[in-house]
Amino acid sequence: MSDTFLFTSESVNEGHPDKICDQVSDAVLDACIRDDESSRVACETCTKTGMVMIFGEITTSSTVNYEQVIREAIRDIGYDDVAKGLDYRTCNVIVAIEEQSPDIAQSVDSGKLEDIGAGDQGIMFGYASDETESLMPLTHSLATSIGARLTEVRKTGICPWVRPDGKTQVTCEYKNVDGRMVPQRVHTIVISTQHSEDISNEDIRAQLMEHVIRPVVPAEYLDDKTIYHLNPSGRFVIGGPHGDAGLTGRKIIIDTYGGWGAHGGGAFSGKDTTKVDRSAAYAARWVAKSLVAAGLCHRVLVQLSYAIGVNYPLSIFVDSYGTGALRSGKTDVELTEIVSKNFDLRPGAIIRDLQLRRPIMRKTAAYGHFGREDPDFTWEQPKELAL
Repeated sequence: MSDTFLFTSESVNEGHPDKICDQVSDAVLDACIRDDESSRVACETCTKTGMVMIFGEITTSSTVNYEQVIREAIRDIGYDDVAKGLDYRTCNVIVAIEEQSPDIAQSVDSGKLEDIGAGDQGIMFGYASDETESLMPLTHSLATSIGARLTEVRKTGICPWVRPDGKTQVTCEYKNVDGRMVPQRVHTIVISTQHSEDISNEDIRAQLMEHVIRPVVPAEYLDDKTIYHLNPSGRFVIGGPHGDAGLTGRKIIIDTYGGWGAHGGGAFSGKDTTKVDRSAAYAARWVAKSLVAAGLCHRVLVQLSYAIGVNYPLSIFVDSYGTGALRSGKTDVELTEIVSKNFDLRPGAIIRDLQLRRPIMRKTAAYGHFGREDPDFTWEQPKELAL
């Protein structure tokens, strides 16, 4: 019996219908907080053939041309022709926005940022693992990086036949060494990319190997047994909203850790950061990454919970899968005490410490909210801990 196991993570490109919606929702959020950082935004998006609709609750003093924001987001993704699945110039844009309920506002708002209450109840998780430099799971990192590379070769013209919609999936073989996940090899890679009419399946597969897989996946993880399923359906011309309806918040595992750790169920995009679904999930990643980066454990799961209108977390939970004791001699109880000592996890304090009232959210909405090398992703910068 083998002492290894297989684990798989998937990702989708920025042109996937659900990801279009995430990016539109966050483009609207950014437009609101650009001139009014205290905007309250809960913006959902849906899309289907020739149509994009935003709906939800927004309270802001900013003057926002929602239709223009939506069309620009669609254009930037690359949907400029109905043959690709959507045309930003001609699609029908529907805006159905109301103001936030005053019942919610009175329970959340405070004169002082640090004293604001959580925008809703919920549970949020953060995860980190030292199997990669970014302290992210390898399966998730590779699936996301392959998808980002697909977009890069499309937009730079290296592979002009690539169209915006696409999905990726990576299976890795792991060994569990005393709770630590140690990648051994890449077992299977799946890429399904939308493409133009004028290219053969053979050329698609050859170019995906040359221009997408080899530049992204470290050679030491590939061997002669690695399996490749490249456009396995054989044809993917009809894509985007023409091929499939899209909704905000349907790719929450892709947004986080690719199935590793846990997820509380709340989506991120279109929500201002008084919504702890977003801000506390960022904080939980910040905490988890800080613990691993400090050498206190090899991998860790952090859970936070909140109640609407209450400004302190109801609970903090840390599970190092036994690697705290292995790496630093710290129990999970001791790690939890370190978290409580080093992090102010009130929603307002999270917003303050991670500088979350900046119009940077749209770029989080494709290719993952975590594990990114970008100074705007403040939750990816480990905190120096007092032990």
